[in-house]
This record gives sequence, C-alpha cells and structure tokens, in this order.
Amino acid sequence: MSLIVQKYGGTSVADVERIRYVARRVTACRQRGDDLVVVVSAMAGETNRLLALARDVAADPDRRESDVLVSTGEQVTTALLAMALTHGGCPALSLLGHQVRIATDSAFGKARIRSIDDGRIRAALAAGRVVVVAGFQGVDDDDNITTLGRGGSDTSAVALAAALRADSCEIYTDVDGVYTSDPRICPQARKLDRISYDEMLELASLGAKVLQIRSVEFAKRYAVPVHVRSSFTDTPGTWVVEEEASMEDILVSGVTSDRDEAKITLLRVPDQPGLAGRIFGPIADANIVVDMIIQNASAEGTTDLTFTVPKADFRQAMGLVERLAREIGAAGVRTDESVAKVSIVGLGMRSHAGVAAKMFRTLADVGINIQMIATSEIKTSVVVDAKFVELAVRVLHDAFIGGAAST
Repeated sequence: MSLIVQKYGGTSVADVERIRYVARRVTACRQRGDDLVVVVSAMAGETNRLLALARDVAADPDRRESDVLVSTGEQVTTALLAMALTHGGCPALSLLGHQVRIATDSAFGKARIRSIDDGRIRAALAAGRVVVVAGFQGVDDDDNITTLGRGGSDTSAVALAAALRADSCEIYTDVDGVYTSDPRICPQARKLDRISYDEMLELASLGAKVLQIRSVEFAKRYAVPVHVRSSFTDTPGTWVVEEEASMEDILVSGVTSDRDEAKITLLRVPDQPGLAGRIFGPIADANIVVDMIIQNASAEGTTDLTFTVPKADFRQAMGLVERLAREIGAAGVRTDESVAKVSIVGLGMRSHAGVAAKMFRTLADVGINIQMIATSEIKTSVVVDAKFVELAVRVLHDAFIGGAAST
C-alpha cells in the first residue's frame, strides 16, 4: 500500500461533471489499495470572479479580507468532491486549511507555509477515508485565513506530501507533462519523461506555468517525487525527481519565456557605497521580488541601475523608486513594460562551454537585440522586446533541442 497525494487543478474540477470524473478516478486508485490525500483548487475562473467582486466593492481591497473571500473557492470544490466520493461508495472527509492546521506567515495573498499538523489527516486515513484538502490556503498565528498566491494549490499538495512522507505527489492538470517548451509557441516541443528538481525549479521561476515555483522548492528540499500528468488521460506524464547522472548528457532540457516582466532604470545614480542597498531595501520590504539586475560601469561618478520586477508589482515598485530617485539625487527613472524574458535551462550547461555564445548568435541571426543577460550554472536568460518573444523561443528550441528523442 502506498500513500499518494493527488492535486487537481481548476480545469480538472471546472464543473460538477468533471468533479464526478475526478471522484471516479480517485475511487479507482483507492480500490487498488492506496491511501489517498486529494488537494483541489477552485473551479476554473472562480478565483478571478471573486477578486473581481472584491474590486467592485473597493478599488484597493483589504488583503486580509480578500483572502477570506477567495479561499471560499477551494471550500466549494473540497466539499463537492467529498460528497461525490462518499455518494459513490468511497468514504471521504473534507478539510480546510485551518482544520488541517496548515500554519503560514501573515503575508496575505502570498503567505508561506511554516508547518503542517498531519494528525487529523492520518487519523482519517487510518479510518479508511480519502481526505480531501482545500489547496491554496492556510492560517496564521492569529487564526486569520491566508492564501498562498497563484498556483498555491501545487504548493499545498507538495507540502502535504512532504509532511506525510508520501510515496509520491501527483499533480493533475490540463497538460500531460513538462515539455521542452510551450507547445502553443513551439510546435516541435516534446514531453520529457523525467526532469531534475533544479531544472524544474529554473523553468518554473523563468515562466513555465506547469508547476508553481514554491511547490518545486518543497519537492527538492524534502525529496518528494512529483508526477505531472493530465487529469483527462491515463498516460504517464513527467517525473520531477532528484538529479541522475544521465541527465547531464542533455545540454538544454527546456526553453521558456515570461511576459510578466517590467524593466525599471534609475538614471545617473551617484556611484557610492551602500546606495544599492538603500534602493533595494524598501523594495524587498514591500515584498516585491526583483529578478534581473544590471549596473553600468561608473562614468563621471554616476551609474545607471536597471532591474526587472513582476508586472503585477510594477506600479508599487515605481512609486518606491521615484521617491528613492529624488532622495539619492538620481537623474530620473525610465521604464519599459514591453519586455519579456527568454531562457534556456539544462544540467548539461554546467560542463559545456560556449552555450551562452551560441544563444546570443542564434538571436542575433534573426535580428533580436538583447537588453539584459543573467546566468547561473544551468540557465542563461535574456530580456528582449516582447514582440520578439515567440520567435526567440522557436529559434532557440531549434538550435538547442530540435526534434531529438525525449529524455
């Protein structure tokens, strides 16, 4: 008997008929003898609908109350799936985040999980029940309902799998695995059988939407095998696992893009010790994640400082930066929201020279100008004009991956 955590996304539970289908699928797994904890998202579109209601009431809704509101989406699907399972002869128990006691910090809208009390889940499993847990939500030290941010149900599922020491965590979604690129952009993209945590972590952070980045962090930290698969077929998907020696034989495993980028440049910043910390400190305090940073060489005692932030945080970041520019005597602020990030990722990049040079040549050959560059051991990312992003993905996929057999 195995203990498996399954997660079903919004499209998998989009309506009552799909919830019944998930119930049949879960029941079949239970009949094979496995213990099951099932994590569900809200129905497709429900979170957006609830957020729109909040904005109808208040232009800038209180974040605590927003979490109370949007958490109801998962409460609905959790209860409906438990009802469908029990009606079909598979005893089930629904639990919300505060009933499990998924303890988080108090960063409403993007809370981070601190601990999970697995006692109630284990008791229900021992009683022969399937446990259906609301994803995306938790509770802080003051018993306030919190939510984990977009894609948070993935994080809930992997965190529960880690806490329960589950044999695996199955992420059911509307795609049948992890691809070498987005098939909608690159028709030559192909499904990977296996990918390492580090590669998946890079892909998730660089724009791949298959898994939420914090879920991959949990999986890596606690060595949880994650199986990404389609909820509409029985075909195997992609396993996200610990690194294997053969994985380094593949130079580039994936090409990804992210349009959720905005660029901010502080012009002619005084080139003095401590100013970078003074600039980025308030941005960090506002819980805004800065991605790529470039500082030009000093000229006449000043330098330009350019960085990118998520578009959702752009306005808030701009307000902070404009105030800081006045305080430190910078010449001004320049912005660009029409940019995108394109990246190549692969374990094989650690031991092969010339990968970045080939990437730059490939983009130059089709007339794409590179605005910013960032590298790590297993990735190279560039910022380009957003209108060229799909062309960039396709030519890089052709150059590094082409139509080779899957790993």
